[in-house]
Amino acid sequence: MSNPVITPPPQFSPLPPLPPQRQRSFAGPFVLIVLGIVFLLGTMGVLSRARMWHLFANYWPLLLILWGIIKLIEHQRSRREGFRPSGIGAGGVLLAVLIVVVGLIATQIERVNWSGVRENFNFDDNDFPNFFGQTFDFNDHLEETFPADASLKVINSHGAVSVHSADNDKITVVVRKRIAAENQGDADKYNSETKPTITAVGSLITVDAKVEGAGDHPVETDLDIAIPKKAAVTIVSRRGDVNVSGRGGNVDISSQRSDTSVDDVAANVKVNQEKGSVRVEQVSGDVQVGGRLNDVTVSDVKGSVQLEGEFQESVKLERIAKAVTFKSSRTDMEFSHIAGSLDLDSDELHADQITGPLHLATRSKNIRLDALSGDVRLKNDNGTVELIMRTLGNVQIDNRNGDVQLSVPEKAGFRLDARTRNGGEIQSDFAELKVDNDEHESKASGSVGNGSSHVVINNEHEGIEIRRASAVPPVPPAPGKPAKALPSPKDTPEATDN
Repeated sequence: MSNPVITPPPQFSPLPPLPPQRQRSFAGPFVLIVLGIVFLLGTMGVLSRARMWHLFANYWPLLLILWGIIKLIEHQRSRREGFRPSGIGAGGVLLAVLIVVVGLIATQIERVNWSGVRENFNFDDNDFPNFFGQTFDFNDHLEETFPADASLKVINSHGAVSVHSADNDKITVVVRKRIAAENQGDADKYNSETKPTITAVGSLITVDAKVEGAGDHPVETDLDIAIPKKAAVTIVSRRGDVNVSGRGGNVDISSQRSDTSVDDVAANVKVNQEKGSVRVEQVSGDVQVGGRLNDVTVSDVKGSVQLEGEFQESVKLERIAKAVTFKSSRTDMEFSHIAGSLDLDSDELHADQITGPLHLATRSKNIRLDALSGDVRLKNDNGTVELIMRTLGNVQIDNRNGDVQLSVPEKAGFRLDARTRNGGEIQSDFAELKVDNDEHESKASGSVGNGSSHVVINNEHEGIEIRRASAVPPVPPAPGKPAKALPSPKDTPEATDN
């Protein structure tokens, strides 16, 4: 009997070692925990919605920084322990993109001046959305003795300021405050933190609205102040209308966004402002207005007037007794005084009863000056020039791309040197003048009467007219007569400032 063949068991090769497992990341849960804590504080009333929004809008990049630090720590630990480092994953990428997009939007919204948007579009408090809950009103009243030789300084970064005369030797401040808050308790807290104060340092009395006392929470405080008439007033305002009237001391106003009104001042007035309008009336001293403004009106000033800055829409001057100086990036103008009015906007300059010597340099304006007296030095590009002289002095006009018309008094004596090139003609009401019109260049010269005044006119591309004032009544063009067009926009750069 044969023995059975015993087959040895098969030899199995050892299995390859399993790859090291990835450790789960705790970066995502950490970010969720942070956000959860913030929202929990909000629901508990520790943080208001406005404060939560402010924190996220300004500090959201910290979430990405913390996330990156956690991922770096996990990577180093995984390499040290022999585990595969965990990646970010599709969910992590989506969360990072969401944080960046929402954070950038929140930052841009945080930077928007919502009060300015409300003012620019004429929204009132009821029309404009309140992101902070309700609006609560508070009133207050402050009163102290005002020293005889003291001056007043008012600081209010958000709210209107009104200063007028008192019938006694006291300073009285009526406070009207508006606070946006989620509930009455928060509003009371913000009100206590923003109580206006009156402080005295030497002869300077300072009224501070203290609207920054509530931090980033919006508080708007209007101040109505009565002080003795002779006291000087300085106002520093960031946003809110300013009104000053009935003053015997100097007035100095610095504001960023305001409609400012000053009237009945028996001293000097100075206004420096960014955006808004300025109106100054009935001033015995000098007036200075500067900054970047929309509308400016100055009238009935017994001193001089100086305007310097950028004026977006219009400037109106009336009855200025002494020298007027106007300087902007587009127009430079000086003259001795004005008994009538002057209107200036981006395209037109019209004035009457100006007394020179007048110096005017501008561009892209149609200019008409009625009842002008004295010497004139005028330079303009891309616009018409019309001067009607009441008293003729020495006149020099340099113009381009627009007709020039000079009307002189009936019996005025003057010497003329006029020239126009490239298509313009010269016309004259005075037989004493020699006029030579040519295809490329026209000239006129000669003397009228005693020739005491010297008139020089240079023009390019358009004509020149020399008229007797009585023969050219200041009336509009006849109906149906087309006005001469200004140069096309491709030749004349658009300008909005005056």
